[in-house]
Amino acid sequence: MPATTPLTLLKSQLNLEHDLDDVLLAHKLDAAERWIGRHIGTDFVAGDAVLSEAALQLAAYWYEQREGASEVALRLVPFGVYDLLAPYREAVTGNVAV
Repeated sequence: MPATTPLTLLKSQLNLEHDLDDVLLAHKLDAAERWIGRHIGTDFVAGDAVLSEAALQLAAYWYEQREGASEVALRLVPFGVYDLLAPYREAVTGNVAV
C-alpha cells in the first residue's frame, strides 16, 4: 500500500488517478493550508484530522472551480469548511482584560 500523503488524499478526494495535475494540486493544497492558518489566526497544524479535512475540501473546491468569474454564483469557500474551522478560530473581541 502506498504511503498516504496530503497530495494522495487530495487526489482521492477528487477521484483522480493520473499525475498530470500534481503540481497544481500541491499548489492548491498549500494555498488552502495558508488560507486556513490566516482564517483561524494560528499556524496550520499538519496531521490534525479536522484541519486536514478542511484543507482537502477547500483545495478540491478551488481545483474544480478555477474560473474567477461565472454566470453561476460561486462561493469563495465551501460551507462545510467554515463549520470545520469554527472551533479553531481565535476569539477577537477588541476588548482588553484589565
